[in-house]
Amino acid sequence: MTHVHFLGTGDAFGSGGRRHTATLLRSDAGQVLVDCGPSTLAALRAERLSPCAVDAIAVTHLHGDHFAGLPFLLMDAHYAAGRTRPLTVVGPPGIADAVARAHDVLFPGTGALPLRFPLTWLELDPRVAVEAGPARVTGMPVAHSTATPCFGLRVELGGGVFAFSGDTEWTEALVDLADGADLFLCECQGYDTAPPHHLSYATLDAQRARLACHRLLLTHMGEEMLAQAAALGIATAHDGLIIEI
Repeated sequence: MTHVHFLGTGDAFGSGGRRHTATLLRSDAGQVLVDCGPSTLAALRAERLSPCAVDAIAVTHLHGDHFAGLPFLLMDAHYAAGRTRPLTVVGPPGIADAVARAHDVLFPGTGALPLRFPLTWLELDPRVAVEAGPARVTGMPVAHSTATPCFGLRVELGGGVFAFSGDTEWTEALVDLADGADLFLCECQGYDTAPPHHLSYATLDAQRARLACHRLLLTHMGEEMLAQAAALGIATAHDGLIIEI
């Protein structure tokens, strides 16, 4: 059994007062964090979860609301928590350099951290599975940005399959991502329409029959979609929600 703990379900703008994107998968096999927005470390502490218990972090794409919590988490692991447990970070090509640049901007003059724990960086190749700590992670390219590679993720952990759209407009890759997944966490920025390179509820509703997942939850909702969600009677994620798969 895997506990899916939604640490942050907000968009880049914190719509509805929600934290930035971060989902923790916890099973007997280990713990995997999917995306690590800027508010992730605070969210872990607020939910009484140890950052040092996370075995692997999987990142969908290199936009700040999905990866910019990594410098804070690594700083905490080195200076405050005294982490010794190995950590694996998997994400798009260039993820290690992107985190290093973010660290230099956020903490100028500190230089590279002389980490006390083994840290492994892995880069995603499209549709090629990688072993990331206790999980098997497969990235599928989605349609969100031409400036940086963007992936949806399938994470296999503890006998379950968990799919994450990342940020994207409609793409056929979502059908493959969802296929047979125990849970598909899909972004839904807008209601009738959505900002460029994001999904609307209208689009998802039209395609819903093609998403062959066992359970679908919507996340990353903007203000308009948040206002409509309760009346629609659809399943949505919210900060602090925990489900068992």
